[in-house]
Amino acid sequence: MANHNKFGKLGEQKAVDFLKASDYEIRALNYRHLNAEVDIIAEKDGFLVIVEVKSRNMGFLEDISRVITPKKVKLLTMAANHYMEELDSDLEVRFDVITVVKNTDNFDIEHFENAFYHF
Repeated sequence: MANHNKFGKLGEQKAVDFLKASDYEIRALNYRHLNAEVDIIAEKDGFLVIVEVKSRNMGFLEDISRVITPKKVKLLTMAANHYMEELDSDLEVRFDVITVVKNTDNFDIEHFENAFYHF
């Protein structure tokens, strides 16, 4: 596995640990449907939370609105819809982004709830 892939997996694990510490129940990791992949699917307070994780080795310089492209939103929405059909649930769906930035020996984690809307 390439170093950037290893770092991405580490970032996803840091995001999972963060969510668990915040009382989220993890439902699925790396959920795939067709060409789409959802990093984390979690549940909390009646919401099914679709989480995209972005990991970086240094300061997160990009505006969050530019990180998730319209194509990515479409793919995440498609995967979330498929997951909801499989689950046969009436939970409300929310799309979040978690950024994991490694600064020296620390990881800075930011959680953006309702980071984008699917419509």
